[in-house]
Amino acid sequence: MICHLQKYLKQARIPLNPLTSRIRFHSSSENCSHVVSSSPIESYCSDGARLDHHQVLCVDSPRLPDIDVIISNVHVGSSEDEVFQSLKQDHVCNAIQPSHYLVNKLIHRFKDDWKSALGIFRWAGSCPGYEHSSEIYEMMVDILGKVRQMDQMRALLEEMSKGHIVTLNTVAKVMRRFSGAGQWEDAVRTFDELGTFGLEKNTETMNLLLDTLCKEGKVELARSVFLELKSCIPPNAHTFNIFIHGWCKINRVDEAQWTIQEMKGHGCHPCVISYSTIIQSYCRHYNFSKVYELLDEMQAQGCPPNVVTYTTVMSYLAKSGDFEEAIRITEKMKIVGSKPDSRFFNCLIYTLGRASRVQEAVYVYQVEMPENGVAPDTSTFNTMITMFSHHGHHEKAFHVLEEMNKLEHCKPNVQTFHPLLKSCFKTGKTDECLSQLLDDMVNKHHLSLDITTYTLVIHGLCRANKCEWAYLLFKEMIGHDITPRYQTCRLILDEVKQKHMYDAAEKIEAVMKKL
Repeated sequence: MICHLQKYLKQARIPLNPLTSRIRFHSSSENCSHVVSSSPIESYCSDGARLDHHQVLCVDSPRLPDIDVIISNVHVGSSEDEVFQSLKQDHVCNAIQPSHYLVNKLIHRFKDDWKSALGIFRWAGSCPGYEHSSEIYEMMVDILGKVRQMDQMRALLEEMSKGHIVTLNTVAKVMRRFSGAGQWEDAVRTFDELGTFGLEKNTETMNLLLDTLCKEGKVELARSVFLELKSCIPPNAHTFNIFIHGWCKINRVDEAQWTIQEMKGHGCHPCVISYSTIIQSYCRHYNFSKVYELLDEMQAQGCPPNVVTYTTVMSYLAKSGDFEEAIRITEKMKIVGSKPDSRFFNCLIYTLGRASRVQEAVYVYQVEMPENGVAPDTSTFNTMITMFSHHGHHEKAFHVLEEMNKLEHCKPNVQTFHPLLKSCFKTGKTDECLSQLLDDMVNKHHLSLDITTYTLVIHGLCRANKCEWAYLLFKEMIGHDITPRYQTCRLILDEVKQKHMYDAAEKIEAVMKKL
């Protein structure tokens, strides 16, 4: 029975469907309660109306999935302890038996909201009969490290150590996050403490540390660590490839070339990865004459380029605007007999799209990929959606999303929706179309909106003269501890002032002072 809800929606001219009103209902045989998201994305309707909690009455419906029950009890801007207590004190949540699959989905859903993720993690860990797997611990460790919550990350690492579930993957994530935070000594100390985690100091773990330092641009520090360790830990080809990548990353290609000679001196043979890394460095500087020299050298050394090498060269030729030369790379690859993969085809589709050869790109997608036994992946669909949206074929872009939704092995990510969101603003469909996309992201695919998505939508709504909705999203963004860009603050501030929304203007100015 719809009760007064249908009447309210009819009066507010809001259709009773998921397009514009994201209302989630829960009922049981004993009682009837409503669950409404506090998110502005979920409660803002096409004509600007918002649903008040007291105006939503219960309807007869099946029991909500466990994941939605838990999500409905997680409130934006809450501390991890508040989230934990909210879940712990809810009788419906207490009746749920967590599983690794459920907790994995929930933590992934809140991966950009560390407080909510940690609160859910603690709640699940407190449930009788459930213990976190090392994979779920590692997810949480990585989330905390990403937002520089180092004390919390250390605490989880200690829990894992007591449970004897620290893996090489755990150590790699911890060292990477310490390095990303500029805490180099802590990264090296983690390596020194491997024995306490039941792990060995060997070539593999040394390479993890060196790779972590090099990826953060601390190649000279990695080099000094290597010189200290190489007397007791023998390097292998991967060790030198790490340094080749590191030197190229900081634009010191000469050292990368010298490392190839050092590699030979240690009895290791340069491989296609060694040369391809240097080729990529030359590509980044658009030095294609050097690129072709190295391609010839690889052939002469009996180490022919592979599909990754050719994909890299094609990608950078396309970025340089030389689309025809980029497309000709496919012929060079056929000569050496290298088999194309999904990344190669994705790059080719992108290049053809940029060259305005849309029909040829569609042919590659519909014919050449199946003929070569290559299944489309998320990047393939994203590339097709972006191409159609760029050329104004908005309906075709949405049709590609429909195709994607039918597949089990390939799901949309946040990047999938960016060109579609832009299409909504380009076509002026900022009501039902935009609401549907945001609903699919948050509720259907359980994606967390990142700063790029918030910025895109807020800017679009401001330009579409819908600053009230934009401001609701701005508040939600702040509630998720996502720091807005100054340009976003400036834009929405000007818009709310024009609408005489002075309270909103004060809050935006307060945020700007903290930037």
